[in-house]
Amino acid sequence: MTFLINKSLTLQLGFLNPCVHGDSVTVLQAPEFVSFQKGEWPISGEKIPDLVALTMGFSVQEDLSWPGLQAGPLFQRPRANVLVVVRGVDSLALPQSVASYQLENPVPFTLDSVAETVHSLFAEDTPVVLQLAPSEERLYMLGKANAVFEDLPVTLQQIRARLSQDGSVLASLPLNSLSRNAEADLLFLSEVQVLHDITALLQRHRHLAKDHSPDLYSLELSGLEELSRRYGQDSPQYRDATAILASVLQKFGEDVYGLYGNSAVVEVVTVKSFETPLTRKSRSILQSSQSNADNPYNLAYKYNFNYSVIFNIVLWLMIALALAVIAIAYNLWNMDPGYDSIIYRMTNQKIRMD
Repeated sequence: MTFLINKSLTLQLGFLNPCVHGDSVTVLQAPEFVSFQKGEWPISGEKIPDLVALTMGFSVQEDLSWPGLQAGPLFQRPRANVLVVVRGVDSLALPQSVASYQLENPVPFTLDSVAETVHSLFAEDTPVVLQLAPSEERLYMLGKANAVFEDLPVTLQQIRARLSQDGSVLASLPLNSLSRNAEADLLFLSEVQVLHDITALLQRHRHLAKDHSPDLYSLELSGLEELSRRYGQDSPQYRDATAILASVLQKFGEDVYGLYGNSAVVEVVTVKSFETPLTRKSRSILQSSQSNADNPYNLAYKYNFNYSVIFNIVLWLMIALALAVIAIAYNLWNMDPGYDSIIYRMTNQKIRMD
């Protein structure tokens, strides 16, 4: 699970698009000045970071020619953007949402570029930037997140200990077929617990929603993927977990939206499996080994957009320097010391005078 805490556009309220099948992008909450239009407009997975950047009012390297998002007021921006990526399911039965779109080419992506933009533009205001992956025990915090989320359980051991404490989600969730002792079930319940603790900490630090710097949250939930591997998608454990997660995400989106004064964008990306792995691979905590059959050479799926620019700068600079060296060497080789050098010229005149 990955968390990232990091212009303004006008939004129309609506409900989940029933025509969307397969992997999808669902906008759970958005302010009125962020405009998501209903329609069957698929979006590529590699464009999700650009979509998040545009909703927050930032510029992107390439124009996003996607009709689902329209421009709005120039001087209004959301106070926060929360992106939740759910792996192991292509869609969730979310009862209330703004709009939903089909996700094409579900390649892995990160919001690192958006986080860097937030940090560079609002460094003095110390915005909240949080990345958290409990299933991989990976954590990255920046700005005010270091103080606000310092008590947030990070490792699976800490989260499982949190499940046995007061205020645990186990007391309020209808577990049904889910077990408190199975590893895959505990991973899923741990992710639900982290969602609960995030909103609890935000309620304790309400001043975050009143500053002038936008916050960015990015969450990646892999509990359903582990349940699918362990029990199968037709199992009662998987069905119960899917229903629980849909209800928890709906409440999580409403709570965050309310905490930020109805000025936050909450998106949910559901993907059954990513098509291409990232170059930096991570091992699942419930898997002892991982197959590399899909990508035996561990190739990157996309190169940097600045590669061609940097290549041309280096290439032509080297050519210019080489031509300059050749020209200088040629002129030095053919130089007449008696006429081209002022030293020899003055010396010759002095000799003649003597």
